[in-house]
Amino acid sequence: MTTGEFINIYPTELKFPFELRKQSACSMQLSNKTDQYIAFKVKTTNPKKYCVRPNAGVVLPGSSCNVTVTMQAQKEAPPDMQCKDKFLIQSAIAPTGTTNKDVTTEIFNREDGKVIDEFKLRVVYVPANPPSPVPEGSEEGGSPRTSLTEDDSKSTSLPEAVSRSLEESKAKSSPSEAWSLISRLTDEKASALQQNQKLRQELELVRKEINKSNAGGVSMFVVLIGLIGLLVGYLINKT
Repeated sequence: MTTGEFINIYPTELKFPFELRKQSACSMQLSNKTDQYIAFKVKTTNPKKYCVRPNAGVVLPGSSCNVTVTMQAQKEAPPDMQCKDKFLIQSAIAPTGTTNKDVTTEIFNREDGKVIDEFKLRVVYVPANPPSPVPEGSEEGGSPRTSLTEDDSKSTSLPEAVSRSLEESKAKSSPSEAWSLISRLTDEKASALQQNQKLRQELELVRKEINKSNAGGVSMFVVLIGLIGLLVGYLINKT
């Protein structure tokens, strides 16, 4: 804030968001710190580039006035985004009852020891769209995601792997993605359990078939031995 004999001015510099081929605006506040009518006038070193509303007026005792400064669209950016434009705000005591229409250049003439306060404000360009900071946990800065190695996959059963993936997904996914992934992994887990059960049932059937085959082989062997024995006994009796 800039403090003078009659008014306070805020801010101390005019900051314009700069973007090529687009207008930009900023404002300043003039506050009357006296119990008198204070007239003001705003001047600039580049009047064709800026539009000031109001560029002159009266601030009533103890009140404030907002001034809007609009910069016309620029076709090119200045070197190093540095601007040499400046604004001058003049203020002086005005007769009681003075209105904005009554403010003329004569009020700011330095005659008969009249006090004229003057403030200079510089122009600063700021980026219209500053880059957003990199969020924590991004690909570059975040910790690497834990995954199952080939040896782990050999020693870990499918249901356990699915359960581990499910827990990781709950912790690292967004709510909507997490619910979708949880549903899919739950289905995969149920399918894996069914396949595991089916394989066990088929294995049991194979074992039973093998046992039957072994038992049948022994019976046929016994029958064959018996037939051979009968044949040998018949031949012996015949001789």
